[in-house]
Amino acid sequence: MGLARQSAHAFVGSALAVVIAGLIALVTHQPWLFPSLGPAVMLHVEKPRSPEASPRNTFIGHAVALLAGYLFLVVCGLADEPSALQEGVSGPRIVAVAGSLAVTVLVLMLLRASHAPAGATTLIVSLGLLRTPTQLLVAAGAVVLVTVVDWLYGWVSGRPMPVWAAPER
Repeated sequence: MGLARQSAHAFVGSALAVVIAGLIALVTHQPWLFPSLGPAVMLHVEKPRSPEASPRNTFIGHAVALLAGYLFLVVCGLADEPSALQEGVSGPRIVAVAGSLAVTVLVLMLLRASHAPAGATTLIVSLGLLRTPTQLLVAAGAVVLVTVVDWLYGWVSGRPMPVWAAPER
């Protein structure tokens, strides 16, 4: 597949996944769109056969990130506090961000489930941008949604992602 065709494929696939998530966000008034979906979608449509883009790594990566981010919000006493954008950065916030990112990296390496966009997800949570259990469940649902859309798009368009895991390089 030539560069122009690959680029057009990535353009359509990324727009499709984000529009579908955006429409659900519009109807439900829930955060079905959040920043780390962008890099995940980009991996899916640009490098669909890479291990980092596989559904396995995407799901495990964001699940670990959501849990680590929330764990550190709770441990640092920030679960009910305004986000870092509203109140600024504090000592406990730095601990939450650093701790959640370090745990996310550690667990994903141990599980051999590298997925760089998960690093953004854990920061989104530990910075308090998404912090309620409902928001975290919606975020997890959004990850599943865009992954399924990208998987179906890849299958239909002839650039399939693996069903679950890609072979390690």
